Amino acid sequence: MLSLCLSVLLSALDLTIITTTIPSIVSTFHSASGYTWIGGAYTLAYAAATPIWGTIADIWGRKPVILIAMGIFLAGSLLCALAPTMDVLLAGRVFQGLGGSGMVPIGALSFTVLLLYLHVPNPRTPLTTGLQAIDWPGILLILSSAVMILLALDLGDAIYPWSSATIICLIIFGILTMSLFAVNEYKLARNPIIPFHLFSSPTKAAPYIVFACNNYVFIGLAYYLPLYAQSVLAASALSSGLYLLPLIVSSALSAAAAGIYMQQTGRYLPVMYIAQILLMLGTGLLINLHFETSLTRLIIFQTLAGIGVGMNIDAPILAAQAATTVRDTAAVTATMGFVRSLATAIAVVVGGVVFQNEMSAANTSLVDRLGGDTELAGEFDGDLAASNVERIGGLEVGEQVVVRETYFGALRMVWVMYVAFAGLASVGTLFVRKIDLRRESEGVVLGVERGRGNGVRGEVEMVDISGRSRS
Repeated sequence: MLSLCLSVLLSALDLTIITTTIPSIVSTFHSASGYTWIGGAYTLAYAAATPIWGTIADIWGRKPVILIAMGIFLAGSLLCALAPTMDVLLAGRVFQGLGGSGMVPIGALSFTVLLLYLHVPNPRTPLTTGLQAIDWPGILLILSSAVMILLALDLGDAIYPWSSATIICLIIFGILTMSLFAVNEYKLARNPIIPFHLFSSPTKAAPYIVFACNNYVFIGLAYYLPLYAQSVLAASALSSGLYLLPLIVSSALSAAAAGIYMQQTGRYLPVMYIAQILLMLGTGLLINLHFETSLTRLIIFQTLAGIGVGMNIDAPILAAQAATTVRDTAAVTATMGFVRSLATAIAVVVGGVVFQNEMSAANTSLVDRLGGDTELAGEFDGDLAASNVERIGGLEVGEQVVVRETYFGALRMVWVMYVAFAGLASVGTLFVRKIDLRRESEGVVLGVERGRGNGVRGEVEMVDISGRSRS
């Protein structure tokens, strides 16, 4: 239990440490696209690897998979720490994402705890048999599709015009590859990484939409609120991390409170309704921020959004599991993980696209307000804006105000985009139905024959959602 809890701590540390230091990192490496892709490389690799780890864990068992994933994550962390260039850093982030999606515990202490004390059933599946059972075509198709679509979104208008052949081809072939992935999963794959029967009705599909949109908003805020703090409020990297605490702490506490409530009552719909109201309110109020240095409003708005996000961390998963059979519980959890990681990858990239486009659109006005200094204004144009945040502090006071107001306006449109996704999550919540959660677990079936019930059955304690043991 300790080692698995530390895996959650690791994810939180990666989120809160990286997001606050990205402006300093991209300034050091003078990388225009670094702000988007330091986060995007990790989340895209995380998204691509999530269904792979889920499939491998079902075939060979949980413990060896977690240990292997930890080794990959630690190798990626070392590569990031020693990176001499942005390209090497991004490569390290990819390895971190690949390992992180396997729920990696932190450091050697957790490795030892896992090795000695994590006891879960492990089927003795032969290596060749296990490799043959993995849906390799599905993995290749979903990874290729995600990379092409996200590259198109990131490169469009920043490097290539939206009407260019490069962008059009990336979008068309990305959609085509996604269609082929759907056909493969629905018709061809023996062990699909995403079982399509999980989405066979609005009631079954709605929790995934809610979960994806909530994570989209949360990760987006976690990445761009530090940029707001450093560019608009003139905060340092360390201070911007402190400014992010209301969002992180409120989400953690509300997640715990919601979990206790659902365990005691077996009711998840009230939690989802209240969560969406608070998330809509918190993100919507961010649009109403004034250009000022006062932190009171920012703290209150972040706290509201954080409570909304935290309350909906587990509720959609329970709703999805309640709408399916017990045998699909593991598939639901793995699919939710994939949906979450893909949503976070898209959130970082799309947020960067919106911000860059708004800074480009405002550049003409910025030139005029800077007295016609096109060279200075060009340093904050489009994809250069995120990498030149530290440059603002070296300007004259009047110039600083003008540039900070430009950042403020661009980031306001980023908040608008996240409010739209919070609204989409609210609509999805309306399709979630109340289903009794009080039922017994039938165990977890592992191995290559798990889909037909011939694998290794894990031993679990029979517990209903109210917490009364029934072993």
